[in-house]
Amino acid sequence: MSESLKGKRVLVTAGAHGIGLAIARKFLASGADVHICDVNAQACQIARDMHPSLSASATDVSDEVQVLAMFEDLARKWGQLDALVNNAGVSGPTSRLEDTTLAAWQNTLDVNLTGAFLCSRSAVPLLRAAGGGSIVNISSVAGRLGFSLRSPYSASKFGLAGLTQTWAMELGPCGIRVNSVLPGVVSGDRVERVIAARAAAGGVSNDEMRDQLVEKVSLRRMTSPEDVANQVAFLCSDEGAMISGQSISVCGNVEHLG
Repeated sequence: MSESLKGKRVLVTAGAHGIGLAIARKFLASGADVHICDVNAQACQIARDMHPSLSASATDVSDEVQVLAMFEDLARKWGQLDALVNNAGVSGPTSRLEDTTLAAWQNTLDVNLTGAFLCSRSAVPLLRAAGGGSIVNISSVAGRLGFSLRSPYSASKFGLAGLTQTWAMELGPCGIRVNSVLPGVVSGDRVERVIAARAAAGGVSNDEMRDQLVEKVSLRRMTSPEDVANQVAFLCSDEGAMISGQSISVCGNVEHLG
């Protein structure tokens, strides 16, 4: 990749761990200035300790007041923004439709969908001030394939696909590109929690459930957080300058979720 990301100002939500931290590290390695936010203040501090050049704030992206405060701080600090990565998300419940509570449904959409809306809305003036830039929404293959027992999660990720296309149309004339990245089965703590929940619901062991998930991937392996980070950085770089309105899977070809 070229040096086109050097000096770019980038915000990564939920950037203190997992996929978000891998994305933040990729941008840092490319010479960008990176701010992360996370609902977990302790995780923010740990990330800063590991990467002193990071700036960070404890922010719940589903809370409008907190999001507005974060962007006010960024406006004072940078004045402009070159890229927003909407990575914040929760797994939501693993339950049958008739057993899914309204509270669990609402919480999943509040973080995964409303959080992306709130951050993107506040980012647009800063992206315009920079003369254009990129918004990348971290979706999921559950945003293109049905996912049994995961109604709120799948609904929120399908919703991101629609927002991606809509925002690309609205913001394209301003030089702002909008895309979604759809990870598959990503290795890490989060998928292990999902595996445990689905294993319990299906009456099988965690190892059996893990094998079942990997067997649905054509490449027969999990996606790494770094695989996702590489695609995000590409979309925000000059090499991705003509890509907008797209939902791009980084999953080794997940054939179905079941």
